[in-house]
Amino acid sequence: MGREILTVVETVSNEKGVSREAIFEALEQALVAATKKKFYEGTTAEEARLRVEIDRKTGDYRTFRQWEVVADEDHEMPACQDAISDVDPAKWSIGDIRELEVESIEFGRIAAQIAKQVIVQKIREAERALIADAYESKVGELIYGEVKKQTKDGFIIDLGDNAEAYLAREEMIAKEILRPKQRINAILYSVNREGRGAQLLLSRAKPEMLIALMKKEIPEISEEIIEIKAAARQPGVRAKIAVKTNDHRIDPVGACIGMRGTRIQAVQQELNGERIDVVVWSDDPAQYIASALEPADVSGIVLDEDTHSADIIFATSDQLARAIGSQGQNVRLASELTGYKLDMMLEDEYRARQQNEAQQYLDMFVSRLDIEEDLAMALVEMGFTSLEEVAYVPAETFDEIELDAELVELLQSRAKEAALADALKQQENIQDPSEELLNMEGMTREIAYSLAARGVVTVDDLADQATDDIADIEGLDAASAGQLIMKARESWFN
Repeated sequence: MGREILTVVETVSNEKGVSREAIFEALEQALVAATKKKFYEGTTAEEARLRVEIDRKTGDYRTFRQWEVVADEDHEMPACQDAISDVDPAKWSIGDIRELEVESIEFGRIAAQIAKQVIVQKIREAERALIADAYESKVGELIYGEVKKQTKDGFIIDLGDNAEAYLAREEMIAKEILRPKQRINAILYSVNREGRGAQLLLSRAKPEMLIALMKKEIPEISEEIIEIKAAARQPGVRAKIAVKTNDHRIDPVGACIGMRGTRIQAVQQELNGERIDVVVWSDDPAQYIASALEPADVSGIVLDEDTHSADIIFATSDQLARAIGSQGQNVRLASELTGYKLDMMLEDEYRARQQNEAQQYLDMFVSRLDIEEDLAMALVEMGFTSLEEVAYVPAETFDEIELDAELVELLQSRAKEAALADALKQQENIQDPSEELLNMEGMTREIAYSLAARGVVTVDDLADQATDDIADIEGLDAASAGQLIMKARESWFN
């Protein structure tokens, strides 16, 4: 009997590359299951607690039945529990495990069958672990494989060496058709170590795919002479990639495009004809945005770095249309590339908006500060847009419009009173965030109260928001705001 077990352990270990200890543990589990099936079949089969111990040298094994010592009031399962009053209190305490050696079953047909099932499961787990270990370091890299078969929602890709990956349909390029035996490139974006589902997850639609292909086709990028700063894609249609040169002698755009476009064409072919715009990255946001909106010519840019937004001004409607692009492609990709929310307008529209805003500020200063229109206009022309600004700037700021000290003091005093009144009124109207919102995964107390200040009090309120509505809150960006919103929307799908 012991010899049979040792033979099984050695054979499986050598053939499948699984450790001897893992197989011994699998066999012990199998023998426990087989023993229950033979001796404890019935109402107490599930309750009976057994332990099998295999001698690692001889293969001989012993079987033990176990009972946990519990308090009298907790004694509900006699098949695996002993009441403390039924055992020697000098020898046993609550929580102790009492063992009694029982008859061991033969390592026969049933035991061998159960052992086979357990060992197969262990082998699968070990193989998954080996594959995960082998590919963990390759996340973000380009993977080459062969289409093995199609599933309901995607494709199984054979990577060789018994490794398979999964390419979901939503991670494919639009209108892309794959056939069995076809060789493809894809980016490995995740390794799943859980026991269920696909283990290696591939994508051909993520921006990382474009970045990996550019590194492959353009030596200057792989040699870090040219640096990729960002990428944005509409898979299969259009993409933008921002590059920066670390050697002023090299034109980053020209190097990426290549002679007669040969380099960029190789990447485009791999991406099913996806049009790729190469953009020069700049640490000046305005310059960067202007480059990202090419081929349109920008007349002016007004940045708001606090809200990460920008007004983009164009001289003609043709340039505006070019900046927007077909179905909004160009501006959408430019916004994603730069991280700025872009508001496009013509010069006439911008001037009209400025005049409207100036009139609103003018009316506010006249009514709230009780001053003449000429003085209010002077404040607007100086760039004041709020009562707080008027209230708390240094007094010498007003020297530009030659106000005497007494008038400046009066002006700032009125501005402080008006600003304080607004703050108190706002405070009265602010609700506290709900407990559910405060306790939501990924939420902080500061963000929750900032949301409440905007009327977003419950999880359902958050679920109704768009990313742009809350991305400007301190502590959030577009990505984290999107994650919070999707978390809040989980109830929609459950």
